[in-house]
Amino acid sequence: MSEETIWLEGSISVEAALLGGCREVTAVYLQKGSGRRWERRLVKLQQLANQVAVPLQFVDEAFIARRVTGQSHGGVVAAVGPRQFVTLESLIVGKERPFVVMLDGIEDPFNFGQALRSLYAAGADGVVVRPRNWFTAAGVVARASAGVSEQMPIAIAETAELAAAMFRRLGLRIVAASNQDAVSLYKANLLDPLFLLLGGEKRGVTRSFLAQADLIVQIPYRQPHFQQALGVVASAAIVAFEVMRQRAQV
Repeated sequence: MSEETIWLEGSISVEAALLGGCREVTAVYLQKGSGRRWERRLVKLQQLANQVAVPLQFVDEAFIARRVTGQSHGGVVAAVGPRQFVTLESLIVGKERPFVVMLDGIEDPFNFGQALRSLYAAGADGVVVRPRNWFTAAGVVARASAGVSEQMPIAIAETAELAAAMFRRLGLRIVAASNQDAVSLYKANLLDPLFLLLGGEKRGVTRSFLAQADLIVQIPYRQPHFQQALGVVASAAIVAFEVMRQRAQV
């Protein structure tokens, strides 16, 4: 294997990589004697691997153990190449009311993967990240996102401001989630084409971005004295599903 080889763990992550087409899958490895409960999963993996001409090999437990970080792999790993990213423009091509989200400053790969999972489930059309991002921890992100990281269209932008400027030229409304001069998420009009920035727990959204945003939304809390902002995982889910709810009503 080359130094560029990345290891994905678990059948869900491996199946997503075979289906997603966003990275080269060199080979799929299955632990010998995984048991009858894996027979159906094995058949599906074999079918997917055959469809994309990826070799599938049976290996011993030691081979798997040297290439995994946890115990949730279920005897399935895949050797894959680097993530292939798409252009910013391609995220909105053919979309009537695109909804694109940038995840910026997230400090933990598990949180990043969980946020991706919520955004995908709520119908986000794509995600933007900076050049330095958590796809360097592809195995963790794939497991945390239930494979979504291998299927969600992902583009790169040097800064949130540059991404916002480009999407504004393409007709998207620029939205930030913050508690500074914000309106309630549930009173905001989220029907327009949107580019939304979600910042990490420590840094949040920069003042420079807030200054150019068309709309700043905040999640209202029932507890009046609750001062701590929700983490990015919860925020991503709440905001994305409110976008979905509003659009489902028109």
